[in-house]
Amino acid sequence: MALEIDFKKDFPQLTRTVHEQPLAYLDNAATTLKPKAVVEVISNHYALETSNVHRGVHWLSENATLAYESARMTIKDFLHAQDPGEIVFTSGTTASINMIAQMLAPSFKPGDEILLTEMEHHSNIIPWQMLAEKTGALIKYLPLKETGELCLDQLPSLLTPKTRVLSLTYISNAIGTINPVKDIVAQAKECGVLTVVDGAQAVSHVPIDVTDLGCDFFVFSGHKLFGPTGIGVLYGKASLLASLPPAMGGGGMIREVTMTKSTYAPPPEKFEAGTPHIAGAIGLAAAIRYVQAIGFAFIEAKEKELTDYARQALKGLSGLTLIGEAQKHTAIFSFVLEGIHPHDIGTLLDQKGIAIRAGHHCCQPLMKFYDVVATTRASLAFYNTKEDIDALIEGIQSTQEVFS
Repeated sequence: MALEIDFKKDFPQLTRTVHEQPLAYLDNAATTLKPKAVVEVISNHYALETSNVHRGVHWLSENATLAYESARMTIKDFLHAQDPGEIVFTSGTTASINMIAQMLAPSFKPGDEILLTEMEHHSNIIPWQMLAEKTGALIKYLPLKETGELCLDQLPSLLTPKTRVLSLTYISNAIGTINPVKDIVAQAKECGVLTVVDGAQAVSHVPIDVTDLGCDFFVFSGHKLFGPTGIGVLYGKASLLASLPPAMGGGGMIREVTMTKSTYAPPPEKFEAGTPHIAGAIGLAAAIRYVQAIGFAFIEAKEKELTDYARQALKGLSGLTLIGEAQKHTAIFSFVLEGIHPHDIGTLLDQKGIAIRAGHHCCQPLMKFYDVVATTRASLAFYNTKEDIDALIEGIQSTQEVFS
């Protein structure tokens, strides 16, 4: 398989310079770049086909509705869901998890338990804390090993008759660990526990099959998948969505409204109050088609090659410590440099045109586990090259020289 494909023709941003230096974009875990195919679809919608969706009888509205609902079908097929009604459009992963927590809250009672893990993004912690504060529920955490892997031997004891929900990340945004989600979900389901999978980091790296995973909910953001910002997806099993109350009320999600009472449309409309992000949904579908044309076989092979190359190069640097070294690991690398703050590293690398991320990555409990305030994170996508990694290594060495 030829892995040295030049993607610059598809991603014009890869051809630009920053501070008069060639751009090495290594911040894909924060957001991915957008191919021309996505930009053009969104531009065409706003330039020539703008209209609101549903209920309009004129051509523009019917055309926009067709594109919007076709996007839902594209995402349904991408996730291997059973029905397009299981695909709810949101503004992103954060909104999706908040919606799930709000929808489940009325059924919670004091003493009910929510199980998370110590590696979760704040977006998969705070909504559950808010639910717990409102209902008297308790939150427990599946702990970590130093390698960045979950202590799965402790999972059976944490799944109790009081456990209502298990919510966990598929891939850690901070340290790149790939969790054995299918096995974890299976254990939870044996105990009758609802399962939520945060797939924000997974959707651009591995193929997703929610039916095979067996999870009750799966959420992700379009901008992590080479699509636009402000669009996300909440997948939920049809039977669950049918039984849950809506998280928001307004136009578009109703069947009938009177002065005293309203009835709701069936899913997914029940959960999509207000005018949706139409261009976002259409753009996300275009991003998915672009990724599918490349194929996950290529993406996984290319990213493994880059991951192996980057890991070996980083380990060869004195004074550098990788944070989290799980056996199953994607192209995300967090590290600390002895005596140098991550923000200083990020600032100096930026001067060389290298875009990385410095901070706690919205994972403060994880940072506390590793006894660090922040890390430097480099995250790769299939369009990155070994030259990008070489530039990172040279930039780190140059930074060390500045502080020596």
